[in-house]
Amino acid sequence: MSDQSVILINLLKVKPEKQDALIALLKQNTETVIRTLPGWKTTRLIAAGDGAGVVIYSEWESAAAVEAMRSDPRMQACFPKVIELASLESIVGSAVLSESR
Repeated sequence: MSDQSVILINLLKVKPEKQDALIALLKQNTETVIRTLPGWKTTRLIAAGDGAGVVIYSEWESAAAVEAMRSDPRMQACFPKVIELASLESIVGSAVLSESR
């Protein structure tokens, strides 16, 4: 089994006037649910400067941990609230390049 994290990227497209509400919902869910789940490592929320989107970057120990998160009842309760505010696209993968200065 690899020591490499599984990366989950969620791209949420939102109307600019709803971006703040979406960010508040995502922050609250991260603080109360995501951080309690087995296999979670880190989450970053990135807000588009024009207000039209939010990216959720999160790292997990395994693809199974991502699937367990998605099926957690607390997450199932949150998804409809997110979809009321934004459209959602997800990518699950692994890093193939990481550079920094």
